[in-house]
Amino acid sequence: MVRHAEAGHVPGLPDRERPLTEGGEHDAREAGELIGRLNPELVVCSPAVRTRRTAELLDLDAPVEIEREIYEAYPEELLELLCRTDPDVHTLVLVGHNPGVHQLVLGLTGTAGDGFPPGAVAVVRLPGSWAEAGFGTGSLVEMCQPRRFLGKST
Repeated sequence: MVRHAEAGHVPGLPDRERPLTEGGEHDAREAGELIGRLNPELVVCSPAVRTRRTAELLDLDAPVEIEREIYEAYPEELLELLCRTDPDVHTLVLVGHNPGVHQLVLGLTGTAGDGFPPGAVAVVRLPGSWAEAGFGTGSLVEMCQPRRFLGKST
């Protein structure tokens, strides 16, 4: 699960059209280095400009599908999307928005979390098939956020 990287606020620009900041572009590339090691087979993302650009900058060797329902989705709706994933897909990347993505991670894993800033990544392992995914069925493998949010130099 990936929360889109940091986006700018441009007066008069609709929310769906908000672009990534320069720092956000850097963070998305950084997240792609981690995610690429997982060899995902599919990326699904919201139609918002910032999520599409995040998915592009992850630079993964996997097709990207735009899923309209990810934008402003509740965790239950995101779970339904996961459950519909093709069983031949073993590793999926979902690029979306908060609070839905963070709440989905917390719900799947039963963990507590303080935050999920822009560009954050959570790796969740689910047992069984996608159709069997449910709240409390997953385990959190790793959660990370961009170094600049951790107070480290970039």
